[in-house]
Amino acid sequence: MKTPEPNTELELLYRESGWSMRQLAQAINRIGTERGTPLKYQEPSVHQWLKGHMPKEGVRPLILEAFARRLLRPITHAEAGFPAPPKESNAHPSTVEGLIDLGRHDVDPSRRSVVGATLFSVALTVPNWPDVVGRMEAVQMGKTQRIGMHEVEMVIAMTERVSELDDQFGGRHARPMAAAFLVNTVAPYLKADASEEVRKAMMSAASDLCYLTGYMAVDEGIHGLAQQYYLKALELAGASEDHLTYCTTLRGMSVQAVDLGHGKEAMRLADAAAAASPQAGPRMRAFLAGQQAHAAAQIGERSKALGYLNEAEIAMEKAESRSKPFGSYDPSSLNYHVSQVRYELGDVAGSISAMENSNQLRYAVYRRARVRHLSILAERQLEIGHLEAACETWNLALDDYPLIQSGRADQRIAGMYKRIRPHIKNHAARDLYDRARLVTPAALAV
Repeated sequence: MKTPEPNTELELLYRESGWSMRQLAQAINRIGTERGTPLKYQEPSVHQWLKGHMPKEGVRPLILEAFARRLLRPITHAEAGFPAPPKESNAHPSTVEGLIDLGRHDVDPSRRSVVGATLFSVALTVPNWPDVVGRMEAVQMGKTQRIGMHEVEMVIAMTERVSELDDQFGGRHARPMAAAFLVNTVAPYLKADASEEVRKAMMSAASDLCYLTGYMAVDEGIHGLAQQYYLKALELAGASEDHLTYCTTLRGMSVQAVDLGHGKEAMRLADAAAAASPQAGPRMRAFLAGQQAHAAAQIGERSKALGYLNEAEIAMEKAESRSKPFGSYDPSSLNYHVSQVRYELGDVAGSISAMENSNQLRYAVYRRARVRHLSILAERQLEIGHLEAACETWNLALDDYPLIQSGRADQRIAGMYKRIRPHIKNHAARDLYDRARLVTPAALAV
């Protein structure tokens, strides 16, 4: 058997990264865990790759992503000395065709493992507003029925209902429903005969639904899939000249990045959202500035984080009150950002106080958020040694947990088990542990 030639391209990337072989293997393993396929690579595997042995095809994108995150630029297969990936027949699908393929794969149980393995990428190319505004294939006249504003209103109403279900019960069951609606109803509407006004309104409504579907994929921890939905939302928002959904989607992508610990990417996306919305009203400005504050805090830019937080607080004071809670940035949301900023900057006690305020102000309909944020509060209470207070807070989270289906909530409850085990001799901790085993899936207690 011919001895392989050393992979000089991969060696160059490895040298540029400044990593040890162990650190590179750990980075790849973390990304594997992130996409739901845990890996256990160690130094010998990296050594073999550098000597010219080709990594498995499914691992190559993870290696590229690890270097992309480290070097803060996209890394191609060729740059790493890997063969080009197999070309898909629909490598450059139209907006509607791409949306249909994405939704079908999401709905089809036989394809779930494929979309579930899609990889969150910090090197994702996000189009700027001028690059997407008004650009989409023309309506295919005469192939389907003509639509009007009634169809647009139906899509908007359906999106609102799905959003309500997501807030109350989590996205695990609501997302496949939204994906099926995108494929079976919305995509045909996007191809239908319509006036220019209706066509733009339908693309705007579809953009909002894509954003919501991406958000629900984030909730389930399927981050690469979420990015694909978010990109479709940006395309459709640009095609319909819908600035609001475009900015909201960029901001959502920033939230996804900051929650995964990618602070620099989160900052870039939050700034892009703010820059694309120069005429934002006070509530929208608070919505955007709060996220900028969180991202800035995560990367250690204290003065910038506090400045954005102050801007968000001033904007919230100016914002007119809204009786309808769905989809609005409210005082509970602002206090959540205050809590996150304080925590990132090292003020754990201050973050606890702000999170308590957030929980008190939150509308009752946001059940999924209540479970997550109560769990975060309990984690921080335990962090400063308030064990019994933490147990009390986790018990409040367990009151609602059985009513929701949420990957992020599952993750928090699994974390609860790990944190509480060392204290199991305490009566409050033992009571919490025993109750949790009755109301949560056994797999979370492992």
